[in-house]
Amino acid sequence: MIKRYTMPEMGAIWTEENRFQKWLDVEIAACQANAEAGNIPAEVVEVIRTRAAFSVERIHELEKTLDHDVIAFTTNLAENIGPEARWVHFGLTSSDVVDTANALLMREAGDLIVRRLQSLSDVLKTRANEFKDTPMIGRTHGIHAEPTTLGLTFALWFEENRRNIDRMTRARNGVSYGKLSGAVGAFAHLDPEIEERVCFLLGLRPASVSTQVIQRDRYAEFLCALAIIASSLEKMALQVRHWQRTEVGEAHEYFKPGQKGSSAMPHKRNPILSERICGMSRIVRGYAVTGLENNALWHERDISHSSAERVILPDASIAVDYMLAKTASLLETLVVKPARMMENLNATRGLVFSGQLLLELAAAGAPREEAYYWIQRNALKSWDEQLDFRELVRQDPDISRTITSEQIDRAFDVRTQLKNVDRVFARVFTGKGR
Repeated sequence: MIKRYTMPEMGAIWTEENRFQKWLDVEIAACQANAEAGNIPAEVVEVIRTRAAFSVERIHELEKTLDHDVIAFTTNLAENIGPEARWVHFGLTSSDVVDTANALLMREAGDLIVRRLQSLSDVLKTRANEFKDTPMIGRTHGIHAEPTTLGLTFALWFEENRRNIDRMTRARNGVSYGKLSGAVGAFAHLDPEIEERVCFLLGLRPASVSTQVIQRDRYAEFLCALAIIASSLEKMALQVRHWQRTEVGEAHEYFKPGQKGSSAMPHKRNPILSERICGMSRIVRGYAVTGLENNALWHERDISHSSAERVILPDASIAVDYMLAKTASLLETLVVKPARMMENLNATRGLVFSGQLLLELAAAGAPREEAYYWIQRNALKSWDEQLDFRELVRQDPDISRTITSEQIDRAFDVRTQLKNVDRVFARVFTGKGR
């Protein structure tokens, strides 16, 4: 991922330095387990642990000739360890090291993503409660529907984000598996107990069965979890973009002093951060597709997955980490316009209360289809001629002889539509009604 979209902590996880360090962690754990099992001399472990060192630059230099990064790595270790290096990588194949190290990297990345999600939940909960009773118009098909509140939107996102925390936690646990089962997964050179001990030392679980590689359905789940998170963030950002439209104007991104929106039009204040989040979600979805395609490999292993994973694992993690940080900031500083929300709610001159009016008429004994027709003819007249819907309803003889003026007023009271908001909040934030 380019530096522009890389946050320092996540970027540090996916550096070459950290990747090779994880390889070294696996190699040293394997030496320890082999020594405990009597496969290698016990006294060499501390020598290897003390002298083992690598240089990213030297590994690259060696790889130019060797054309194999793991061999370049172990060769560099041998240059620093000395004769005892013959016990490094004892009984292992390259994927034993790489895949087990990948588990460590993805576990670190998953932990950071979960923390980011939890921070976003804090923002969503705060803003949900702040605007729990702030009425606004709800829209379906892009058309004014019925009243809702801004707080309900944030509560909806909070609940979805909670599911994303669960998803990411499961995916993080799903990739936290190592393997040292050899070239085809048959443990030809090391016993399964070595694998179990190495994984224990590294805080991983051993794969019950593997080929030369950890099966890539685990990686696909991790990448798909990231893609779902990205799609949730896109949903939030897309809504902000809609709110910020000139014709809507219900909320907008914070515009800091000195910021400029357009090189040509000084009046512009554009939702650039929301648009960036939407664009980056497309990238992450593409990475998820590659992850799914990596699951099908020839026989016990090919390396068609390897080149793609060098890109998609770090990039997807870095992109989602960045998107989470920016979405939390976007929503925390979002400038909300309650007066404009109320203005938009009233823009259709009462049409958005047609559903409640239909219920009042049905409860009073009017056949539903007839009541629907009475309301619709007044609604269309109100819409086409820009007339006050409530006044047209009052003047309609079919409606006025069926319900009272007080019942009509009740149907047009926004509080009637929003009477259960507190109960929804109780279900989301206290668990009542779950």
